Amino acid sequence: MKQTPLTKVHRALGAKMVDFHGFEMPVQYTSVIEEHLTVRRAVGLFDLCHMGEFELEGPGALGALSRLTTNDPALLGEGDIQYTILTKEDGGIIDDILVYRTATGFFLVVNAANAEKDFAWISKHLPSDAVLTNRTDDLALIAVQGPKSLPVVEQVLNLSLGDMGSYTFLDTTYKGNWLRVSRTGYTGEDGFELYLPNAGAEELWQSLMAAGEPYGIAPIGLGARDTLRLEMRMPLYGNDIDGTTTPLEAGLGRFVKFDKGDFIGRSALLAQKQVGVSRRLIGFVLLDRGIPRQGYPILNEAGEEVGHVTSGTLSPSLNKPIGTGYVPVDLAAPGTTVYVGIRGKRLKAEIIKGRFLK
Repeated sequence: MKQTPLTKVHRALGAKMVDFHGFEMPVQYTSVIEEHLTVRRAVGLFDLCHMGEFELEGPGALGALSRLTTNDPALLGEGDIQYTILTKEDGGIIDDILVYRTATGFFLVVNAANAEKDFAWISKHLPSDAVLTNRTDDLALIAVQGPKSLPVVEQVLNLSLGDMGSYTFLDTTYKGNWLRVSRTGYTGEDGFELYLPNAGAEELWQSLMAAGEPYGIAPIGLGARDTLRLEMRMPLYGNDIDGTTTPLEAGLGRFVKFDKGDFIGRSALLAQKQVGVSRRLIGFVLLDRGIPRQGYPILNEAGEEVGHVTSGTLSPSLNKPIGTGYVPVDLAAPGTTVYVGIRGKRLKAEIIKGRFLK
């Protein structure tokens, strides 16, 4: 397995380590519930060094990115960040990514499991006047998430960041080295994601832990990262979205800008929009006792399998079993009753609108 610049730190903290897409990563330090609630109530620290980062530059960068993604990168000013989607010709999702508009071009952050695939796909569709550079092995990424993240980051970086908007970033220095400060995250809480050269990762981690001690900071593993994002209905590639699902089916239509001009997958997605999707990704709360897990069948009133659970857990914030899954559009309305098959039992669930945690 690959290691991150923080692997030794996790081991020293007694983390339970697992293989996550080829990286040795901490799944938990104490318990998923405890770590989850720490982020909701205070502040948590995440190692995200496994994520992929690319730089796209050159005169043709903007046009190429516009053709490769569903959102419109022309809307970005320097210092802005955009959530967008790479799609295939048939509208299937290759990956959901973040695009940063830098002074010299664009900085792309992609999912760890898709980094090699994404780099090959983007490279294949670039004109001669656009250059893609893979920075994945050079950069570390640490996330600070939770309602008390602001004072922790401000103290360590000696910056005033209170006026910094969500989905914006700035470049600064830390201990003499380049550092990118991004007000983004995958938890639904306020927070920051910090990019820097690998060599500085351990020192920054320890400084954040020390500054955060009065605020109840704790290291957070991948287990709580998953429950945090699920409560906020943030899709996970490989579970909720993949090459067989489209942005329109997944409820991500607001990130598809049909009026910007042509892009890969536009024709297929436009046709799907005009006809209407046949299925939707829904969120549900299980009303009977049980915990939904990925792959469990979703059933209609007659007991027929109509879909499957894509993500599921016992919500630590709500203490309720929650999940997501694809169902036919006629069963997708909020308030609709469906059933989840768990160990031979048919358990009742209600489809909800929006995020689980309001």
